[in-house]
Amino acid sequence: MFKDFKLIAGRPVSIQVKDYMKHLIIKSALQGGQKLPSTRELSTLLKVSRNSVISAYEGLEDDGFAYTVQGQGSYVAQGAAAQNGAEAALWMLDWTERLSSQALLAEELDIMKRGIRAEKGTISFTSIAPDERLFDLDHVRRAFLERMSVEGNVLLNYGYAKGYKPLIDYLKQYMEHKGVDLRGKDLLITNGFTEGFDLVLSALGKRHGTVVCENPTHHTAIKNLKLHGFGIHGVKMERDGIHLGELKQALEARPYDCAYLVPSYHNPTGIVMSPEKRQRLMKLMQDYNVPVIEDGFNEELRYSGAHVAPLIAAAGGGNGVVYLGSFSKVLFPGLRVGWVLADQELIYYLESLKRARTIHTSTLDQSILYQYLLGGNLEKYLKKARLEYKRKYELTLACCKEHIPYASLSGDGGLHLFVTFAEGFNTRELLVACHARGVIFTAGDIFFTDGAGQNTLRLGFSRVADEDIVRGIAIIGKTARQIMGE
Repeated sequence: MFKDFKLIAGRPVSIQVKDYMKHLIIKSALQGGQKLPSTRELSTLLKVSRNSVISAYEGLEDDGFAYTVQGQGSYVAQGAAAQNGAEAALWMLDWTERLSSQALLAEELDIMKRGIRAEKGTISFTSIAPDERLFDLDHVRRAFLERMSVEGNVLLNYGYAKGYKPLIDYLKQYMEHKGVDLRGKDLLITNGFTEGFDLVLSALGKRHGTVVCENPTHHTAIKNLKLHGFGIHGVKMERDGIHLGELKQALEARPYDCAYLVPSYHNPTGIVMSPEKRQRLMKLMQDYNVPVIEDGFNEELRYSGAHVAPLIAAAGGGNGVVYLGSFSKVLFPGLRVGWVLADQELIYYLESLKRARTIHTSTLDQSILYQYLLGGNLEKYLKKARLEYKRKYELTLACCKEHIPYASLSGDGGLHLFVTFAEGFNTRELLVACHARGVIFTAGDIFFTDGAGQNTLRLGFSRVADEDIVRGIAIIGKTARQIMGE
């Protein structure tokens, strides 16, 4: 006994000794009522200072694992092992028999568990997260220290379900600068896009049970719509966005609870809906009285051309659009901060849902983001990020044109390109063959609402080194040609 103790650098020695002794007690290696080694003896056995052992024993007593008899020493508390689970471990349930249909469906749709994993050295085009090498750590660190110095005691306590007011006010102004009419609207802070979408779907009554969206569309949205029990009707994409003719036919055929749309740097196609189409789309949704959930995905990563206003801006003073915003793909995914901008009465109810589920988004995260934005750092960061992602985009585009025998290629910027092969080609087969050669990507069928897309794939280039972009796309192209028999 006591021979397997190993110190971990950076953690107080007294706490490590306490945790080690607690582990022995829980595992019944030390029995209730048994005398513990003297502090001098244990310090020798563990090769630590006696003061560390004294502090550890005091901690064990505070936690109820030991007690002291004056003049005799320290002893293991009676029942310490049993009360911490040693006996309860004998009670075993088969939890798979008790799982809800929602849990089973979530596991079934979990591509992180079911997809091909990237072994060390694999060139992976699966991610569309930002490149962490671009992260502005100095200004983030400064933002943290500035907010903590101003109101650190407040930031570490409970916050408000609606969000951190300085950030709410900043984001309202930010959206106003995008052309949004804020009259009658309000804003709720969320843990990124996914929670915002989940809250809106939870608040939305299933009057008709079906949602209309682009086809293909964001896989996370598909998952959440299915988990909420909504049917999904997908409408095909054109080069400048959703096909309005087919959308009109769908709206005429049946009623929908809402539409879910990604107008900018659409995931997965990378298409930016044209300003003209945005106006016509909003007129169509108004005519059929179908509310729109707008995913403001990657709006800030525009490489060229004029600013394109979001759909919620095209709605003017109307309240038919719910806007879901996030800086996750633009700034730092680790700060789980997003927002919902919508009709103020809807936000009133979303706030209650938020409070019931997660109480509030981390006030510390919100305050750091607020201070970072307040200092004008977003604009500086975006200037650097746009230049780098544009360079990678152009490199990826050139490599695709040189090597891949595609039928069509889309992506107007952002962090990815979408490749479509001729009908009958199977990108799942291509993925398996490329994986054997050290390259992986995202098969496109997961983004389709109707089981189509077997001949498509998404290439995320944001986190891939230049030389790997060149080599990886060459491997994909060569492998595809071999499968095609060329």
